[in-house]
Amino acid sequence: MDSAPLTYPAWNGRAILLVDLDAFFASVEQLDHPAWRGKPVIVGGDADKRGVVSTCSYEARAYGVRSAMPAVMAAKLCPDAIWTHGHFDRYREVSNQVMAILRDETPLVQQVSIDEAFLDVTPTPHVPEHP
Repeated sequence: MDSAPLTYPAWNGRAILLVDLDAFFASVEQLDHPAWRGKPVIVGGDADKRGVVSTCSYEARAYGVRSAMPAVMAAKLCPDAIWTHGHFDRYREVSNQVMAILRDETPLVQQVSIDEAFLDVTPTPHVPEHP
């Protein structure tokens, strides 16, 4: 094993953040259904119709459920999970709210998916102070 010290490139004056809303769909479902909080939630297709898991809550992940897993396998791993089909209009609504908050912090937001964005938080005249 190489024990050479790590080297880092010189800082170019840019500060870029990645915001990734992990388990986003399942988190929105738990937000909208308070009784589901703390319980395994799976967003995806039906196990009896060859569906797949779109995403799942951290509680479902504790049972081994993962995104893109066949629903029939997820149902076996986590038989007490709460299953729901996607509510994509609602996810888009919440995503727009989150992105608006990010744009309040910096005008330089590049949204790359419904639940991910890059932010350039390099100090600008519009946002003079950054952490």
